[in-house]
Amino acid sequence: MSVPPAPAPGDALAPFRPRRGRLVAIGVVWASLLIFGTIAVIMPEQDGRWGPADRLMMFGLGAAIAALAWRYASIVAVPTRDGIVVRNLVVTRTLDWPEIVGVQFGGGEPWVSLDLLDGDTLAVMAIQKADGDVAGREASRLAALVQAFGESREEDSS
Repeated sequence: MSVPPAPAPGDALAPFRPRRGRLVAIGVVWASLLIFGTIAVIMPEQDGRWGPADRLMMFGLGAAIAALAWRYASIVAVPTRDGIVVRNLVVTRTLDWPEIVGVQFGGGEPWVSLDLLDGDTLAVMAIQKADGDVAGREASRLAALVQAFGESREEDSS
C-alpha cells in the first residue's frame, strides 16, 4: 500500500484526511477480520469447550476491532465556503467559519486543534503530526481557510 497523495495545491476546499494513520487503520480492519475469522474457523472443539457460540464470539471480537479501526480510517474534515464538518473518532461537529478564532498545531498535541469563539477547543484528527511535512502544509491550508472565510463572513454581516 502506498501513501495517498496530498490534495492538489490549488484545491483549497479539498477534504482533510490523515494519510499514514488511515493506511494503518485499514490494515487493522483487514488483519482483524482475517485473523479472528481464521481462529474462529480452525478453533478445535475440545470436550465441548469451544462450541458455535464461542466461534461466533471470536469472529464478533474481530468484527468489533475492525469496526473501530474503520471509524478511525473514516476520520475527515470537510471544508466548504460556509464552514467545516469535522468528523473525529467519536464526535462529528459542524462549524461556521466565524466560530473559529484560531488554529493550533504545536506543542505535544498529535493533531490540529481549533480555538472556538465560545472558548472551547476542537481537535481536528484529520491533520496529524504523524504525516510529517504534509501535516504542516495541511494545517497552514486550514488556517488560511479560517482567515479567508471567517473574515469575509464577518465583513458580509457588517
